[in-house]
Formats: sequence, structure tokens, C-alpha cells
Amino acid sequence: MSTITTEELSATTLLRFATAGSVDDGKSTLVGRLLHDSKSVLTDQLEAVQRVSADRGQDAPDLALLTDGLRAEREQGITIDVAYRYFATPRRRFILADTPGHVQYTRNMVTGASTAELTVVLVDARNGVVEQTRRHAAIAALLRVPHVVLAVNKMDLVEYKESVFAAIAEEFTAYASELGVPEITAIPISALAGDNVVEPSANMDWYGGPTFLEHLESVPVAHDLSHCHARLPVQYVIRPQNAEHPDYRGYAGQIAAGTFRVGESVTVLPSGRATKIFGIDLLGKAVRTAWTTQSVTLLLEDDIDISRGDLIVPSKDAPATTQDIEATVCHVADAPLTVGHRVLLKHGTRTVKAIVKDIPSRLTLDDLSLHPHPGQLVANDIGRVKIRTAEPLPVDSYADSRRTGSFILIDPADGTTLTAGMVGESFAAPEPVKDGTDDDGWDF
Repeated sequence: MSTITTEELSATTLLRFATAGSVDDGKSTLVGRLLHDSKSVLTDQLEAVQRVSADRGQDAPDLALLTDGLRAEREQGITIDVAYRYFATPRRRFILADTPGHVQYTRNMVTGASTAELTVVLVDARNGVVEQTRRHAAIAALLRVPHVVLAVNKMDLVEYKESVFAAIAEEFTAYASELGVPEITAIPISALAGDNVVEPSANMDWYGGPTFLEHLESVPVAHDLSHCHARLPVQYVIRPQNAEHPDYRGYAGQIAAGTFRVGESVTVLPSGRATKIFGIDLLGKAVRTAWTTQSVTLLLEDDIDISRGDLIVPSKDAPATTQDIEATVCHVADAPLTVGHRVLLKHGTRTVKAIVKDIPSRLTLDDLSLHPHPGQLVANDIGRVKIRTAEPLPVDSYADSRRTGSFILIDPADGTTLTAGMVGESFAAPEPVKDGTDDDGWDF
């Protein structure tokens, strides 16, 4: 396994990407091939895979076993849970989320792709674009993943024909472009044979583009949120009240976006109280500036009633607070989401009671038409919802911030996650409807 010096690693950028595709499209094999051919597999891991493969009577090691870690996954030959892998090349570091392909586990694809800058959608060259392919493309567009790679796999089983690849690439690109996916790159591969994964394929000399790894290493990464609207969801109030720190009161959390500076005027939401940053503590040391993803403690000039769930923002760039949220959602629970459904809405570190006031539309994946007023969303449905919350929330548009523009709906009875939501407009723009009324229960 190749080694990378600390200096080389510090000079590389980080790419978070997720894989998606239908069952048996070869996602785990692709990931295994990528790790193996890029020399990112430890010797003992490879030996274990070779041993298990030999026990099964296989002549060559089954590289899918490098990612399918659950016993049920290995027995059934499918991916069930999201498998995260961390690896690096001299040019870039990677966090990979191998997500399930079975429609039953589509909800896990939402989890894996929610923080990704790139999504890989695999297609079996023999089957072409299928319903699950369209669903994964829709989720990638819904989550506003900036880069999508169409990996047309198993080209060895269609005699490496350029016409097969071209037809699939044309159909998928047209569909994804209509959804609003900003960048689509199609690559013909054979994960089993290694064609165009890490090394160029001698069997597809008609393809002049990059290999899969070359594209991952060179795709622009625009995930620097330090220039976005500054947001700090408060996770914990620190008050030691000891002899060393008798008056210390700090507000701790991970900066979701933007940059905070000592002396900056800030507003605490949803109360709307304004103050200034007196100090910033980072890893036990005082700093003048802190930025996205750093976990910090802010010290404020004024004593303000602040608790977990509040949001600290620059006074000049504060989002509006509202109790009426309209969003595009992907329903992930087995039980349907219905109009009048009473739920808990978790936004950042705050959880409030809410009610589903309306479901204006559901997206039909085949032709991207909108089914108006379906009354409910079932598992894996994508649609628009209108929600009324018991308390005002400071929400951003998901187009502006994937962190503070997202939320989940939770079943208050058992804590089950019901729905993942993205605030604001999306490719599924609903037609205007009148708000309904609900005089029973949680009517805010």
C-alpha cells in the first residue's frame, strides 16, 4: 500500500462522494475495485477477502466484500446499510458513502448523499436507465449535489459497445438535466474487470475521457462554506461556576456555515436579541476568528437567555423566522405522511412540534409530472409539503445553505424519522393551493 506524507496530505483537498444504483448494478464491486487498484486496501483486509472468496469457491477475490461488512449483506449479496470508507491518493482525500440500491433502502441513499459534493449513479449496461436510476437522479437533484457521475457498468457484458453507452448516457443526461442537475459526467466502466476505474481500458479505445478515479481527483470541489451566511446552532451552554471561572458563560456548537469574528454584532434567534461577540474559544484557546465546521464556544458581551436550539447569526445577515415552512421532502418511513399529521420537526439543534397542513404535490418519476394534492406520501415518495410549527424557526433556503435549510420530521410517538425536508423551491414547484384548517390537536 502506497504511503502519503503529512505534507502531501495537507496539500490535498477533501471530496465527499456517494454511490447509488439499483440492486446488482455493481456499486460495492466498483468501490472495492477503486480501493484495490488505488492501493488503498490494507494487506490483512485483502487477505480476509481472498479467504472468504476461496471458501465460496470463487477463483478471484470478490472485491465487493471490502464494503459489504454486515453478515446479512454478505449472505444476500446486497448492500443494506450505508458503508463509509476513508482513503486518499496523492492528489486528494476522500470520504465515500456506499449506499444501498434496493428500493427498500432508498432512505439510506438520502443519508449518504446529504453531505456529498458528488454522487455516482451506477447503471447496468444491459438494463439501461430504470425507475431506481431516475429516483436516485431525483434525490441527487433534490439534495443539490453539484456533481453527478453516470457510471455505465458491466460494459464487458455488452461487448464494450459504444452505441450502448451512448444511448444510456443520452437518456440519463436528458432526464437529469430536466431535474436541474448542474453537471453530469458519463463514464463507461467494468468494475469487475477494472476497465476505466483506475486504469484506462484497452477495450474501449473509443472513449477519450478520464477514468473514474481521474475524474474524482480532478472535479472542482466547491464545498468551502466559509463565505456563506454565518450560522452557529447552539448545542450546549457552558457555565463552570467554579473558583477559576466564576462568571464564565459560553455558547458552544459547531459552526454550520460562514465565519465569526470577535467584536462582530450578532443576533440570537428566534428571540431576536442583539449583542456582540466578546470572545471565541477554540480547543481551549482564545482566537479572533472561527469558521465553518470548527467547534467553538462564543462569549457574548450581554447576558441573554440562550439555550440549546437557538441560532447565533450576524445581525446584518439574519434569516427571517417563520412558523410556516414550505419544502420539498423525501419520505423515508414505511408509514405514510398525511395531511394533518402531527410531527416533531428537528432543525439544527432545535426540535419543535409541527403539523402537516398540506401536501400540494407528489413527483411522478417517470415523466417528472406533478400529481396534485395526493393527500399522503408513502415510502420513497418525493413531494411538496406545507408545515406549521408551534414556534418560529430561523430557516434558510436549502439553495442557500444545505445545513440550515434542511430538517427532518420525526414521529412523536416513537422517535422514528419520517421525512427529510429541504426548505424552499426545488425542481418540483407546486401549484398554489389554499391552506386548510385543523381545529383538533396541534393547530397553531
